[in-house]
Amino acid sequence: MAGLFRSVALLAFAALLAACVTMTPEEQRAADEAQCREYGFVRKNDAFAQCMQNLDLARRADQRARLNSMDDPLFPSVVYQPVIIAR
Repeated sequence: MAGLFRSVALLAFAALLAACVTMTPEEQRAADEAQCREYGFVRKNDAFAQCMQNLDLARRADQRARLNSMDDPLFPSVVYQPVIIAR
């Protein structure tokens, strides 16, 4: 029974780690290039460069919005509310 519990715990831990995987800068650039080509832009011209820049700026704006969000579980808000006790 303990072996089964360990196996399930290890599988759950592996799933958590897999969810935390981020793209490398090279993978992100390749994905952005593919997205711009899908939009119909051709590499090595100003419109393609503008598309790449817009995707990067949108990603940065999303990151800022997540960091500034009050609902972000990594940065919980602390509310200070003093309790006054009358004697």
